[in-house]
Amino acid sequence: MLGAARLHRIMPFRCLVIGRFTLKRTHNCNVLNKDDIGSTVILNGWVHRRRDHGGLIFIDLRDRYGLTQIVFNPELYPYSHEMAGDLRVEYVIAVTGLIVERPSGTINESIATGHIELLVQELQILSESKTPPFYINEQQDVDESLRLRYRYLDLRRDKQRDNIILRHRVVKFMRDFLDTAEFVEVETPILVKSTPEGARDFLVPSRLRPGQFYALPQSPQQMKQLLMIAGLDRYFQIARAFRDEDPRADRVIEHTQLDIEMSFVEESDVMGLIENLYLKIVAEFSDMSVVNDGIPQLSYEDAMDRYGTDRPDLRFGLELIDLTDICSATGFRAFDETTASDGIIKAVVAPGCSGYSRKQTDVFIEEARNNGAKGAITVARYEGQYNSSLQKFIDDDVFNKIVERLRLEDGDLALIVADEVRVTNAALDGIRRKVADQLELRSPDEIAFCWIKDFPLLDKVEGQDRLTFSHNPFCGIRPGDETLLEVDPLCAKSRQYDLVCNGSEVGGGSIRITNEGLQRRIFELLGYSEDEIEHNFGSMLQAFDFGVPPHGGIAMGIDRLLMILCRTDNIREVVAFPKTQDGQDLAQAAPSAVTESQLAELHIRIVDKESGN
Repeated sequence: MLGAARLHRIMPFRCLVIGRFTLKRTHNCNVLNKDDIGSTVILNGWVHRRRDHGGLIFIDLRDRYGLTQIVFNPELYPYSHEMAGDLRVEYVIAVTGLIVERPSGTINESIATGHIELLVQELQILSESKTPPFYINEQQDVDESLRLRYRYLDLRRDKQRDNIILRHRVVKFMRDFLDTAEFVEVETPILVKSTPEGARDFLVPSRLRPGQFYALPQSPQQMKQLLMIAGLDRYFQIARAFRDEDPRADRVIEHTQLDIEMSFVEESDVMGLIENLYLKIVAEFSDMSVVNDGIPQLSYEDAMDRYGTDRPDLRFGLELIDLTDICSATGFRAFDETTASDGIIKAVVAPGCSGYSRKQTDVFIEEARNNGAKGAITVARYEGQYNSSLQKFIDDDVFNKIVERLRLEDGDLALIVADEVRVTNAALDGIRRKVADQLELRSPDEIAFCWIKDFPLLDKVEGQDRLTFSHNPFCGIRPGDETLLEVDPLCAKSRQYDLVCNGSEVGGGSIRITNEGLQRRIFELLGYSEDEIEHNFGSMLQAFDFGVPPHGGIAMGIDRLLMILCRTDNIREVVAFPKTQDGQDLAQAAPSAVTESQLAELHIRIVDKESGN
């Protein structure tokens, strides 16, 4: 601490509020320490907190780098002290002054600059602020709609700011990694042709071609395949993608993906590249531990059989147990009707939950109902005895076989669902996750990756007599399964691979179809006429006539990866200006109406659905 005599010899500066910015910062608010004592510096930032102590005014000055305590002393610098009397939180100021050591007992070890303070000689108030609608200097819960309306204030808060900075660093790491691996970053168009590749397109009317429309890309799929034909054999892009669908907590109508395509590769090449990249990202940017050495691979059928989902959370076990063979022809109507209609009967065991109350158990059963099942049957073991309504409807021999396969230990509770395959799996997947949450098995400090492979190439549209693609219409078919397209197309397997992390799909890709005839046949199976094929995909199919290298790629959801790294289940926490659940941008009040003249230029008229006018 400088002596009082020395401080009085410092010539005071006159403090003025002026429009011109003259005090340009020499340091950020997180770097000053004991080595800087005696230095004169300039800091710029926001008033984070204010404290008045016996004439002295203390301000915590904040920029995006950190905090520095600044002090206004009325005896040494009366002009700056008088002006500081007007300061309020979130005012933007510039100060110059002397770095001094904090008095004994006032050191703050929780911040990098906690051993020093700045004795202000000159103050500039660069901008005043109204009282914010929520506290910036406290990480308190605030209604999300209010936060999104004032997102520019929300981003001043530590957690939100750090999420955006982490996003920047992860994306830079991706770019550097792929550049070292000889990938070329190529920007593909944002205004593209509307094609039936998945979700609903966002359409953009063309002013110059009345009645015609662009679409915003759901992915750069066709463009990146054309780049492979062009010979740019290692492409990537930090790509924006748009889907006009209902948002969810982990999905928004616009998102960012790491888009990759590679020539002369097989599945293992693409998967190995992503595995290397993602394990390095976790090691570099997170203190979370990876559950497995490397990334295990599961077939689609194995994942569905063991976990009821193709997005299993492998941070915990609780694998599903198939009881279908035991429960056939038992005389119990629910079981017999299920097996007669090719349904399945499976169970999941909740360890230590047999003592749960009816209300607690109903939480699991309600989850089954939420996923389409009629309910769930329970079997509890307590002090060596079993308790289940099943014992009233099936004979002892069958019941004993069931509990033998369940392998219940004392205190365990089993939940059994009997229904069609999809419903049973979905219900038990939901119960499995509910049990894991109840028992706190999903550690936020762990990351569990897995690859899912061997997906069905095609699927049935629910409730309709037609086929659709499981992932996209360009996905390759497993070698040897081509003949199945004419015999039993639903049995054909794809060359798709999805990366799953902690129960969320974080990316997916495939080896692509490169044979024009096979690609046309897939389109035909999907129900497209020859004219529709030419209209939607003719340009790409024409390119197949000019030498197509074998190629494949993947699209990795950057938003979802950041969700996991930031330990949040809300995708809006890792996006600077996100949309709400109903697709609104509250910070910009978008979407919004446009003028009649704008509509006229686009040859568009708004029609009232009810009146038709």
